[in-house]
Amino acid sequence: MGVDLVWLHGIYVLFVLVIIGMMVARRDTSLVSILGIMLLGLTATGSLVTAIGGIFGSFIYAITELLPTILVICIIVAMSHVLTETGVNETMIRPMASLVRNPTLAYWVIGFVMMVISWFFWPSPGVALVGAVMLPVAIRAGLPALGVAIAMNLFGHGIALSGDFIIQGAPTLTAKAAGIPVTDVIQASVPLVIVMGAVTTITAFWLLRRDLKRGRLSVGQTADMTAEPSGKSQPALLSAGMRRGLAVLVPLLFLLDVLAMFWFDLKGGDATALVGGTALLILLLSVLLAYKGKGLEQATECLIKGFQFGFKVFGPVIPIAAFFYMGDSGFTQVFGEVLPSGSQGIVNDLGVALANAIPLNKEVAAVTLTTVGVITGLDGSGFSGITLAGSVAQLFAHALGTGIATLTALGQIAAIWVGGGTIIPWALIPAAAICNVSPFELARRNLLPVVIGLVVTTIVAMFLM
Repeated sequence: MGVDLVWLHGIYVLFVLVIIGMMVARRDTSLVSILGIMLLGLTATGSLVTAIGGIFGSFIYAITELLPTILVICIIVAMSHVLTETGVNETMIRPMASLVRNPTLAYWVIGFVMMVISWFFWPSPGVALVGAVMLPVAIRAGLPALGVAIAMNLFGHGIALSGDFIIQGAPTLTAKAAGIPVTDVIQASVPLVIVMGAVTTITAFWLLRRDLKRGRLSVGQTADMTAEPSGKSQPALLSAGMRRGLAVLVPLLFLLDVLAMFWFDLKGGDATALVGGTALLILLLSVLLAYKGKGLEQATECLIKGFQFGFKVFGPVIPIAAFFYMGDSGFTQVFGEVLPSGSQGIVNDLGVALANAIPLNKEVAAVTLTTVGVITGLDGSGFSGITLAGSVAQLFAHALGTGIATLTALGQIAAIWVGGGTIIPWALIPAAAICNVSPFELARRNLLPVVIGLVVTTIVAMFLM
């Protein structure tokens, strides 16, 4: 099982460690990521020309993979801009602001709403829906934009996606790899998802409140993504009736989106596309009503602002995303079929090698599945490595004679919490971009709660096997 590790695998691990170290030290990772891509290509192909060209190719691959997310964020930001300018946001959030009166309520209400929506439609469209409506409410209640991003991230890309109880995409993949019914994986994951979710969200909230009290974090610690640049003409004001009408229409249209997702079974990219298209229509309608005869020109100007914001946020992330994509299928897409014979990708090879090198007992098996999940999650998708987690769980459970469902669920949870959008910077970009916070800062804030959660969840899994 697996393939012999070569210099290529060692170089990848080395640069992963360097990148993580630089993130912790709050240093930029672009240069290191680019050098890592070039050195991986040079090692695999032996051609300097191919290695240099591979840098550009890896950027194209990363942008292609991230483009749907970039586009929907740009449109949501453009919509938020015009709604704020015209006063519709103020009118829309006034009723909710009376219900969400303090940071604690804001954090937990946003989190649970995000979790429920993500169970049915996955987190990406959920981030757009929840963020567009609830971000101004939360900031008004005293919760920083970073706190909103943390709540959406941990509850959506963490709790909801790692369990995936409704859509069942993740447990289906792991169950097939482990050779057991999907219901077994779901049942085994319930207590682990609860433990992981409770530990991470409570820890993150405690750290957030601590830093707020100590003055390390302020409610205004984020730029206003909807601010009007100086020198621009002010918009024609909407009448009070029009503002109230749009304030009702906007959440109503997003609610219809939710119903349409359920009725037409739209998930993932299809659901995100529906949200993005709705936001674009809201933007156009608002601009035409507010600017009258100049609405056509202003619609383009708002879109430009949205795209400027989106690419400003995504720009620093593309190099690091390009590097980590080289750990999975991105490598062969950029450099061709140059991996060692039998290789399933650099990351998967490392996971298999780790599993084969570990002596077996329940405790070691649980720690190994968590580690395999973490390693395979480094590519930032969360899903690419869960089949490996299922296969390793099957291997260990066969040797131990027990625990296959628990081990499978544990590997799934670890892979998705790390790679699905709570630790890897480009995977958590939707929440960071909607809240206009640094994805690297969000990753740093999530790191300690997620690590503590994984340790506690792994210990619980040992007792459940």
